[in-house]
Amino acid sequence: MGCYANSKLKLLLLLKLLNKYSDEDHPLSAAKLCRLLNDEGINTDRKTIYRDIEALTEFGIDIIYTRLPKQGFFIAKRSFELAEVRLLMDAVLTASFITNKKTEDLTKKLCELLSCYQAEQVLNQIYVKERVKFENEEIYYNIDTINRAISENRKIRFFYHHRIIIDRTVQYDRGREFIISPYSLIWENDKYYLVGNYEKYDSISNYRLDRMKSVCVTQLASRPFNEVCEYNDCFDSADYTKKTFNMYNGKCEQIILRCSNNLLDTIVDKFGSETEFSCHDDNAFTVCANVFVSEGLIEWLMQYGDRIIVLSPQNLKDEMMNRIESVSSAYKIT
Repeated sequence: MGCYANSKLKLLLLLKLLNKYSDEDHPLSAAKLCRLLNDEGINTDRKTIYRDIEALTEFGIDIIYTRLPKQGFFIAKRSFELAEVRLLMDAVLTASFITNKKTEDLTKKLCELLSCYQAEQVLNQIYVKERVKFENEEIYYNIDTINRAISENRKIRFFYHHRIIIDRTVQYDRGREFIISPYSLIWENDKYYLVGNYEKYDSISNYRLDRMKSVCVTQLASRPFNEVCEYNDCFDSADYTKKTFNMYNGKCEQIILRCSNNLLDTIVDKFGSETEFSCHDDNAFTVCANVFVSEGLIEWLMQYGDRIIVLSPQNLKDEMMNRIESVSSAYKIT
């Protein structure tokens, strides 16, 4: 550890030790810091520690001296607070497209943003291995590749796989090759999607990244998205997500729904508070919105049973009636 004899490197090591071993509940005394530095091969004294901490403070590091619960220094303000790291960690844990291996790697990296004591506290509250995760390790490289293709306005080529059953086990098929003009990456329903245009059609389509393999950037220029959707200056991912159900695409139409009052929060969460609402009667309200009418919308509506009734358009109302009859008929089969 003789390389740390350089005073500038000593400051960096001191900061590293404070980040790892100190927090509001675990301040480090100057004597303790001297011992930790000595373990790294650096001989120093308390006066030097005070000067070094003063230098770090002048640089902008928020280091506080306290006498409670015991005397010492601690990092008061970090790049990420404990609650923020926990939010990021929970997002990683619940994202099914992040594999178990990568989940563990990211969790460890997030813990490095905390003191070792805070990290231990958080790790005792989470469970990684029991979660259902996908297995495509290529997804992280694919994200980089797709981002580069979008920035360079280039099409991408990849193989898209689906699961099939072979000999009573679930496996991926050989995949089908696609050439896509990529427009956006969207995280929805704990899955990651590529939104783009398949060169054979004048429409937008969605592809799950966990099913994509061998993604590469081509030399072909992407098709402008204003040729296949309503957006002009930029692809509005937020608006697109609001109009999409379970990431199914379809024809954009205005729908009117009669909803039970107890679904108001659910409807606002989906369509936003700026959507057109009106009272229908004492027990229900109506909502009017422009959405993509698709299989995803029908599945979304079906889960609420008689608490959501389609008033318009008629073609969607008819399709809901057909679906309800099909379900009823299926359950009558003995």
